[in-house]
Amino acid sequence: MTVDTSGPGPSDDPAERVEDRARRQAEDRARRQAEDRARGQAEGRAEDRARDQAEGRARGQAEGRAEDRARDQTEGQARDQAPDQAEDREPGTGAGLSERDRDVLAVERRGWPGPGAKERAIRERLGISPTRYYQLLNALLDDPRALEHDPVTVNRLRRIRDERRERR
Repeated sequence: MTVDTSGPGPSDDPAERVEDRARRQAEDRARRQAEDRARGQAEGRAEDRARDQAEGRARGQAEGRAEDRARDQTEGQARDQAPDQAEDREPGTGAGLSERDRDVLAVERRGWPGPGAKERAIRERLGISPTRYYQLLNALLDDPRALEHDPVTVNRLRRIRDERRERR
């Protein structure tokens, strides 16, 4: 029995092996370039999403500050136009304090496990930024109506504020 080795089959021709190797290398190079492009596009999309989210947060914060200013202006104008109603109310019922002022004192009256929970509650309950909250709170500490409404909380916060000032 003899085996016929003629006809199509693997070639031992070195020229064909070089051509096959060059073709495989070109295919590998094209595949890697396609993978790199896809990876770059995915990274670019991730960067775009992160940038869009950051811009959205910044836009939301700016809108929140603008809303706070508008609300403060409106409340200030209403306070200026309204007659003083402090005499009509009983002491200790928040005489003359706005609802938001009473809410600020209520948030501060409560004990908090950490700053994150308190800041979250400030944003959710009051709809203002923590910075604005502390500005309002500091102004309330000097307001005699706040002292009349919640003397324990106001006196405690005044003591803390005075101690911090003395340390400086």
